Amino acid sequence: MNNAVYLAIDDVSLPFRKNVGLYLNKPTVRPEAVLKPSPFDSPAPDNLAAHFYGTVLHDAGKFRMWYYACHWGKNPDWPPQMMQQLAKYHGVGANAAPLFGGPLCYAESNDGITWTKPALGQVLFKGSRNNNALALPHANVCTAIVIKDEEDPDPARRYKMTYQFSPAYAEPLIEEYGKVTTTALAVSPDGLRWTVIGIPFLNQFVEPSSFIKHNDQYIIHHHVMGNWAGYCAEGGTPCGRTGVAHAATDFANWPDLMAEAFALAEPEDRSKRDMYGDYDQVHLGVGASSFGNVCVGLYGLWHNSRDEKSFNEISCDFGLLVSNDGIHFREPVKGYRFLRREDSLVTPVPGHNFNTILCQANGILNVGDETCIYHGRWRNAGFGAATGQNFRHYSGEVALATLPRDRWGALGLNPGANEGAVCSAPMVIPAGGGALTLNADGVTGLAVELLDEQFQPIPGFGAGQGTGPDGLDCPIVWPGPGLAELKGRTVRIQVRIRRLGDVSPRLYAMNLK
Repeated sequence: MNNAVYLAIDDVSLPFRKNVGLYLNKPTVRPEAVLKPSPFDSPAPDNLAAHFYGTVLHDAGKFRMWYYACHWGKNPDWPPQMMQQLAKYHGVGANAAPLFGGPLCYAESNDGITWTKPALGQVLFKGSRNNNALALPHANVCTAIVIKDEEDPDPARRYKMTYQFSPAYAEPLIEEYGKVTTTALAVSPDGLRWTVIGIPFLNQFVEPSSFIKHNDQYIIHHHVMGNWAGYCAEGGTPCGRTGVAHAATDFANWPDLMAEAFALAEPEDRSKRDMYGDYDQVHLGVGASSFGNVCVGLYGLWHNSRDEKSFNEISCDFGLLVSNDGIHFREPVKGYRFLRREDSLVTPVPGHNFNTILCQANGILNVGDETCIYHGRWRNAGFGAATGQNFRHYSGEVALATLPRDRWGALGLNPGANEGAVCSAPMVIPAGGGALTLNADGVTGLAVELLDEQFQPIPGFGAGQGTGPDGLDCPIVWPGPGLAELKGRTVRIQVRIRRLGDVSPRLYAMNLK
């Protein structure tokens, strides 16, 4: 780990405060989607929806996106085994609209805003290979969750992906695919040509919400519901949608175990606990990204409806999460809606009032001085109660929200306070000494001192000051020695905050480089 970032929202790394509170930020949302479906009357594989149950990476100087498409009408050019997988598929909704999930698709961009869908030539789709679909052995697929694993010595496995597929429509059943919608593992040398290497949770429902590598572990996040996959709430009762995680040290071999990653409270009345309960639940699980020593994630705050007949009433917002182990997540402020659906509405349809469901995945990344938050906007045209005509308005698109880099929230003085302090948990100064910078506003009102594990001042490291203007990387220097003198030593960082006139400083993050 070359850099460590200590975020204001991380109350494990920055646990101690005096006269200081957390002030969360709101992202700026581009009203227009950055990626939309292809025209409905086109033969493109995403002519109905471009769902971001996917990934954006900034890779070799460009933005790369993997997403899952939905198309209207079966692809007549699927090879025989993929046709076999769809043999029992009769459509979706009350009138069996011919909506098909998949294939997975790829797009790229120079600026992260204007995207192209390159012709990859991998899949014959409705008479043409002039499309951006990725060749995989499964027909009914969704979720394209990708990482670039720079530490893998095998170039053929540099890119790793988990994706969901459904074998339930195969006739006859394909034994090696099982009977339950689950996830497959794939590897690639370039992110375009993929080889499936396994199905780790055969016959267990797994719909990935994110896939990360953190603390030398591969971690898949998803959700469970009811008592699927052997998961129950307290006392063995069913539960609503709940975020869980699987972890492995070897991408090809996963223990058949899972941990609760994040859950909302279940109703006190146990008889009302299940996926159809009329209460808020965690949709998809945690959509996380790793930033070396800390993970930031979103969860879908799913405003559930009573049953599938009123599915069109459902909407979904985002809550904000943070984690230090990449598995167990917590809300910096409990119940806080980080991004409301009203702030990132799906493209409307004249004469209709469809709900927006926000969807998270591997969409959080830092590029330059900006934190990008790619997310999906699902136009909820209903399911059980939908008519075939309404289902033509079903859609999904990819949206973008941004923050100044790492400014998820700030630590600042409580109202009425003129002075305060923040103190970190113990941390080890790197062997090279490194440099400390602050991501802050009002930096002249901040003084940084180093303490030992017993909270005692370390001589020569009191009242370090910022040497530049406010910003994302304000260097901290001490009058005498530098951090190299403390290499390998365990310290605490304490930041004293002082109001200067009308200026109340804000500390968003500390960076130890």
